Amino acid sequence: MTHLSRSTTPDWWPIRRKEAPWSVKPSPGPHPADSSIPLAILIRDILHYAKTLREARLIVGKGYVKVDGAVRRDYKYPVGLMDVVELTPTSEYYRMVPDPVSFLKPIKIDKAEANLKICRIENKTMVKSGKVQLNLHDGRNIIVDQEEGRKYGTLGSVLVNLEEGKLVDYYPMEPGRYVIAFDGVNVGRHGTLMGWIRPLRRRDAIATVKAKEGEFKTVLDYLLVVGKESPVLKVTE
Repeated sequence: MTHLSRSTTPDWWPIRRKEAPWSVKPSPGPHPADSSIPLAILIRDILHYAKTLREARLIVGKGYVKVDGAVRRDYKYPVGLMDVVELTPTSEYYRMVPDPVSFLKPIKIDKAEANLKICRIENKTMVKSGKVQLNLHDGRNIIVDQEEGRKYGTLGSVLVNLEEGKLVDYYPMEPGRYVIAFDGVNVGRHGTLMGWIRPLRRRDAIATVKAKEGEFKTVLDYLLVVGKESPVLKVTE
């Protein structure tokens, strides 16, 4: 199907369920459909640069919108966690961050930050020629030497230079690191990772995070490392 029933859209999408029977269906892309939002809805319903879907499609179709530095002309393109959205006519930059109310929302960032992105390492694989491929949460794959690849671990985060596609820094998932929850009932809450109780699978471990308003617990797989003792990039307004 090329469209999506409004009644089946994610609850956090800011659209009126009874306004029309259909909504924009995200295209296959770097983020799952239930944790991303199509460009058209972002432009029309969240950033309010358009009043109608037709206007939003026109803005996207003319190449006025970039995601992670690349022009995206597909109005259904899925925008997700930590993506950088640029509106070229107004020179405005936004980063998609977890939020307790709207699950995922854009926050304004400076141009200096727009070329950097934090990505979580979901998997590591060996490729031909003995190198290591890092599989990141946004579908990005970065190949490093085998010796360098040993220092990277799954669930850790890397700071990526979007223009060059190179790694700038690495933040392992370990106690003392600054994290933000991007899923679950604590989505959008952030603080220092204190530790976790590990069952059979590491991803299912129950982690304890010390936030400004008090401690909270969540699944380790719901956390994204965003810095050492504090966020390396802007993740809240």
